[in-house]
Amino acid sequence: MTTRPTALITGITGQDGLYLAELLLSKGYEVFGLIRGQNNPKREYVERTIPGLKLVTGDITDLSSVMRAFHTAQPTEVYNLGAISFVAYSWENAHLTSQVTGLGVLNMLEATRLYAGNDVGKVRFYQASSSEMFGKVHEVPQRETTLLWPRSPYGVAKVYGHYMTINYRESYGMHASSGILFNHESPRRGPEFVTRKVTQAVTRIKLGLQEKLSLGNLDAKRDWGFAGDYVEAMWRMLQTDEADDYVISTGETHSIRELLDIAFARVDIADWEQYVYIDPQFFRPAEVDLLIGDPAKAKEKLGWSPTVSFTDLVHMMVDSDLAEQRTLAGL
Repeated sequence: MTTRPTALITGITGQDGLYLAELLLSKGYEVFGLIRGQNNPKREYVERTIPGLKLVTGDITDLSSVMRAFHTAQPTEVYNLGAISFVAYSWENAHLTSQVTGLGVLNMLEATRLYAGNDVGKVRFYQASSSEMFGKVHEVPQRETTLLWPRSPYGVAKVYGHYMTINYRESYGMHASSGILFNHESPRRGPEFVTRKVTQAVTRIKLGLQEKLSLGNLDAKRDWGFAGDYVEAMWRMLQTDEADDYVISTGETHSIRELLDIAFARVDIADWEQYVYIDPQFFRPAEVDLLIGDPAKAKEKLGWSPTVSFTDLVHMMVDSDLAEQRTLAGL
């Protein structure tokens, strides 16, 4: 009789946590999500969105609370998605970003090591690394061996967590993998992120609920994929015999201008420039101009490739926001 696999997910309230929990539940896992605070405002939404998920209280900056969560969940797989993930905010509070996004990884790795004890194969660990680690890019496209040169406190904290994961893998023989995920979006993306900010505003402009959209650098380019595809790659990493690091991306790059073209066209607005206002406050202190990943290793070793195109992703998000805004406005 095989025991049912059990997963513990941090960052359960984010889009990746929600999609990953859905995926694992569909595969027969028992799934626990670590949530900070009993009165977390997102708790009800998570419980409503992912029935079958079990929530445990804990904070990745507090090792003792993480250890209690491990003993409750008894996981065979740990997915550390928890972070302060809004890059712009990391300049405003670099210390907190470092505590959560950097040292939080160390706490999760240490908790995994202590929980596993002498049986290092007892639990497998996934770390959510980020394309923001490449920052001032030294190679196009970026791959697993590209020099890391982060350009934000968030990127620096992610580099710390990335190398700490490698260190625990090499020092203790842990099955600890990092997914260097490029930008990935969905209708569940937070409204502070540029893609969701755009799709939400486009639908509100279409419905006459908003007049203008303020943005920063329209020429910034990103490699954008669908979050639902990317959590599949996370799971595949933990099914391999040997842990490793993988770039997860589409291998295509698109500018904010292209995002605007597709989003406004979806609601039959051809000339979007009259609605978009460039606001200097949205420019980063140190900009990352071009991120594009090479997912060849993930395709070869994990058998993974993205299934949702950039256009389909933008359409999915616009359609979802249009329905939501109509409901909220009583239209």
